[in-house]
Amino acid sequence: MRFLLDQFMDHLTLERGLSQNTRLAYRRDLADFLEFMARRGRGGIQETQRRDILDFLMAGKQKGLVAATLARRLVAIKVFFRYLAGEGLLATNVADAMDSPRLWKILPPTLSIAEVDRLLAAPKPDSVKGLRDRAVLETFYATGLRVSELAGLTLSSLHFDAEYVRCIGKGDKERVVPIGRRAIDAVRAWLERGRPAYAGRGGGACPAVFLSRRGRSLNRITLWRQIRAYARQAGIRKRISPHVLRHSFASHLLANGASLRVIQEMLGHADISTTQIYTHVTGKQLKKNYERFHPRAASK
Repeated sequence: MRFLLDQFMDHLTLERGLSQNTRLAYRRDLADFLEFMARRGRGGIQETQRRDILDFLMAGKQKGLVAATLARRLVAIKVFFRYLAGEGLLATNVADAMDSPRLWKILPPTLSIAEVDRLLAAPKPDSVKGLRDRAVLETFYATGLRVSELAGLTLSSLHFDAEYVRCIGKGDKERVVPIGRRAIDAVRAWLERGRPAYAGRGGGACPAVFLSRRGRSLNRITLWRQIRAYARQAGIRKRISPHVLRHSFASHLLANGASLRVIQEMLGHADISTTQIYTHVTGKQLKKNYERFHPRAASK
C-alpha cells in the first residue's frame, strides 16, 4: 500500500499540478489512513470497505479534528481511490459514492465518554426531581432515543426483564431498543421512589414514564432545558441538547466497533450513510451488539 501511495504522490506532482502544501497534506492524510488499515489487519487496498473509511474519519473526530480537516481527509481518500481505479489497480471504488454532506450526518457533535459520565452524574438522586432527571439522562444515553420518543414512553413501553423498551418513532413506526442495566436501575429507582409523588397531580393517571411536577408527561422543551442546565452544572461548555446525547450514543458504539447497520436499527434510521436498501438486524443481534459495545450496558 505504501508503494501505491508513492505512485499516487508522483501522479499529483507530475500530472495534477497541486501545490506543495496540498500534496503534503494529502500524504499525511493517506499515510494515517494506511496505518489505520494496517492496524485493522487489511492486507491490501483491495480489502478496503466503506466502513473502514467511515471509522477512520470517526476516529479523527474523536481525536478533536475539525470538520475542514475531516473533509480534506475524505477528499484525499476519494482522489487516491479514483486514481487507483483509473489505473486498474482497484476493482471496486468504495469511496466514490461518499460525499461530505452525508458524512456530516454520521459525524455529528458528540460528548466524550468522560463528559457523558459527568453529565449523567449531575442530577442527585436524593430528591424526586433528581431521581427523575438521572433516569431521563441515563435513558437518553442508553437508548439513543429522540426527545419525542423518550417523552412518549409509557409504562407499558418498558420491558426490563428482557432489557429493552418499545418506542414510536418517525412515521409512527414502532421499534425495539435495548437498554442497559445502569439505565434500568435508574428508571426503577424513579418509578419506585420518585414517580408516585408526581402521579395523579394532573387530575388523572398519566401513563407516561417521566412526569412533570404537575403529573403530566414531560414536554420536549422541558427536557431540552434540563439537559442544558445539567451540562452547565457538570462543567461542559459544549452546546448540549437531547440530540447530542443521541449522537453520542451512536458514535460511542461505532467507535467501539459496533456495526453501522446495528446502530442504524437502534436509531430507527431508514438510511445512515448510503442509499443502499435498509438491512434489518434481528433483536438477538441488537442485544448482543449493545451489551458488547455500549459503555454503560453492563452491571456495576
